[in-house]
Amino acid sequence: MRKFTLFIGFSLLVIACGPGKKMTELSKDDGILNFTFVQLNDVYEIAPLGGGAYGGMARVAHVVDSIKKGQPNTYLFLAGDFLNPSLLGSIKYEGERIRGRQMIEVMNAMDFELVTFGNHEFDIGEADLQKRMNESNFYWTSANCFQQGADGPRSFYFQRDKDTIYVPETYSLTISDADGTQAEVGLFSVTLNSNPQDFVYYGDAMIEAGSSYTSLQLQRVDLIMGLTHQEIEKDVELAEKFSQISFIMGGHEHNNMMVEAGNAKIAKADANAKTIYIHNFTYDPKKGHLKIDSELFPIDENIAEKPEVKAIVDKWEGILEAQIKQVIDAPHEVIYYAATPLDGTDSASRGGQTMLGEIITHAMALSFYDPAEAAIVNGGSMRLDDRLSGAIESLDIFRVLPFGGEVVKVAIKGSLLIEVLDYGKSHNGEGAYLQRYNISEGPSANWMIEGNPIEDDKVYQIAMSDFLLKGLDIPFLTPENDGIIEVYFPKETENARDIRKAIIHYLKSIKK
Repeated sequence: MRKFTLFIGFSLLVIACGPGKKMTELSKDDGILNFTFVQLNDVYEIAPLGGGAYGGMARVAHVVDSIKKGQPNTYLFLAGDFLNPSLLGSIKYEGERIRGRQMIEVMNAMDFELVTFGNHEFDIGEADLQKRMNESNFYWTSANCFQQGADGPRSFYFQRDKDTIYVPETYSLTISDADGTQAEVGLFSVTLNSNPQDFVYYGDAMIEAGSSYTSLQLQRVDLIMGLTHQEIEKDVELAEKFSQISFIMGGHEHNNMMVEAGNAKIAKADANAKTIYIHNFTYDPKKGHLKIDSELFPIDENIAEKPEVKAIVDKWEGILEAQIKQVIDAPHEVIYYAATPLDGTDSASRGGQTMLGEIITHAMALSFYDPAEAAIVNGGSMRLDDRLSGAIESLDIFRVLPFGGEVVKVAIKGSLLIEVLDYGKSHNGEGAYLQRYNISEGPSANWMIEGNPIEDDKVYQIAMSDFLLKGLDIPFLTPENDGIIEVYFPKETENARDIRKAIIHYLKSIKK
């Protein structure tokens, strides 16, 4: 484990002293230290969303700079999930997929202090993760995420100039103000094991957090805080078990919350920088007293954008726009208004039937000149991991399904269709779980189409993504299966040629 320490000191200004005043009196330590942590979590998009209504990293940068003018001891943190998923990250640029490169460039310009791994950081693969870590000019920390090698697990690392820096299990931040008051804040981090990858070894989050907690105690830091990416219940468990934890900045849930547990407060902001948390700390080192004032701050169209960061965002958005216009002419056209948010989070898409899943599969069924009877799509193909609300643009559908693909119409025997549906149901919580249209479970757990039980020998016309028919999520669902009678591939002029165009066309037809 390596310990990273940052010391920030401020020189006193030489000012004119009145009669009887001494400089020592002006610089007397008041014994109180004030500092600010700005927290983001689960940020996948660098540009504003919702037609510009919310989010945008250039806006966040402006807010942080404004805070720093009044409070130089201001630090920026991100509690996991920022390299993936994103529409921009899925496209190719300069011969390779972007995979978080745009986010690192923006975050470097914003002067982030510290990040931790979210489960989605590992989506992009070992080689691209290493590139992104090497490109970063901020620090990483994790107590339970390690790189799995041939000789066993070891710490992840990043290159900084010619140095190899291993990701430490704890991170120490020494903060000092102008009159000499000083405190050392020790941070630990753990990440939930929800995205197994061959190159990642997850240590037990509770055990590793406890080890890091003990390490920080032995270092005699003044304050112990967490930067985590896991369910709120696990954060609460940590706070209740380890009494000296005073604060946890967490991620993963995507919706803001402030929870008190043990002797700590636990904060999570909204995903995609719809909000950020501004935590103002007042600490008395002699008394060991800490006061925390937290403000959930909305990032919306009323906030200016930092020009330097906006220039980077605009560059990457221009690259994205050029790619999308190869498929549709008006990426920012509002095609639907969702009064009720459409849940596209991973947990929802892979764990139950959703309104968004219903829209996607309904659009698929209608995307042919001769509509299909029903439709299915694997929940894992939906890569938004966020909620869509209010004005929905064409671009948002690309965010949901960044890899696109055709919709095919399959003439399939009822017996095989039942087997496919059973397989999807048995993989609840995984990518193979199926979102469906016009297919339901009957009272006896039998499958039904339009309210009628599916018959083994009957042939049904079912729309599905071309990806699903490759047998990658459902191994036996391939054109070679005897239960598949025929596969119809869409004509050039049918909306089914691109699943995203099919959904956009459908939403425009029912626009509210």
